[in-house]
Amino acid sequence: LELPADHVWFVRVMCLFFPQVFAIFAFATCGGYSGQSVVNMTCPEVIPLETTQIVVSFSYPFRLNKIAYDAPGCINHTEPQKLYLQGDLSPSSEFFVTIGAFAFLCSLAALVLYLGYHSTYQASKKLPIADFLLTVLFAFLWLVSSSAWAQGLTDLKFATAPSNIISSINLCQKQLDACTPGQLPIMGRLNASVIFGFMNVILWVGNGWFAYKETIWHKPTEQQSPEEPGNITLP
Repeated sequence: LELPADHVWFVRVMCLFFPQVFAIFAFATCGGYSGQSVVNMTCPEVIPLETTQIVVSFSYPFRLNKIAYDAPGCINHTEPQKLYLQGDLSPSSEFFVTIGAFAFLCSLAALVLYLGYHSTYQASKKLPIADFLLTVLFAFLWLVSSSAWAQGLTDLKFATAPSNIISSINLCQKQLDACTPGQLPIMGRLNASVIFGFMNVILWVGNGWFAYKETIWHKPTEQQSPEEPGNITLP
């Protein structure tokens, strides 16, 4: 299916515009996140019984092994137990956000080039090829970063679950009825970031197809036909 030249131009502009929008959605929903988990803890030696909330707050870039929280030391009035969450998910989250930021800048620059210097773009053989190769590269990077962050999000949900935090507190292991899970962290934004990441993969693959159609690989140099003036066919 061959589209008219003006339709190809419009589709190409849209293919450069929408990746900017979804790139912003992807890195904004991940990079601006903060959440908290809550564990309800009841000290059996305190009369009357009082329930204490242990609130564990965390945020991007999710270096969980550096996030500390205090668990009350109820037994014999001991000092609070200082604990840390487990895991470091900063590599996958920062990689995802970085790819989103660079993809936004790249698609913005490509859109400016395509709109402002369209005649130069069409007349050049190297610019469309460079555009196509860069588009393929970002489609691949989006796939890798989104897959890595999807796994990282799964690990984050496990590490910050109140039930997992309870397993790290000594009193909760000795007095099984002393601790109960409280508020779960709201992960809707992070789930959306993964969805936006894979949508960017689709957008950049589609963008790559239309970028390929601009290259000389899809439109080879036309050779002069025998019927054209200047060609003399000898008997």
